[in-house]
Amino acid sequence: MRATLLIVDDHTAFRRSARRVLQAEGFEVVGEADNGEAALEAVARLRPDVLLLDVRLPGIDGIEVAARLAGEPVRVVLTASREAVDFGDRILTSPAAGFLHKDELSAASLARVAGVTR
Repeated sequence: MRATLLIVDDHTAFRRSARRVLQAEGFEVVGEADNGEAALEAVARLRPDVLLLDVRLPGIDGIEVAARLAGEPVRVVLTASREAVDFGDRILTSPAAGFLHKDELSAASLARVAGVTR
């Protein structure tokens, strides 16, 4: 069974390209969202195994979404086009499984950071 994935990013082009790449490489993409509030609703409704979550979102940012999902069975992987160090210790202290720079996105790297098989 393939790992299910929800992609959350406020840039439509990134969501589309991430969906194409990650589906082609073994993930089952069950949905997309473009802001933090929609991400929380989609996780509750779709119950994905993995949440690829942009750090910088309108409204509730990705780090706050990760905090609100602490204790849920979804593996949160934060992503950004900036380096993790640019966010200070916020990423390190978040309950997310890890961080993946957008330039390094692949199914293999996402599976490794999330700790899932695809």
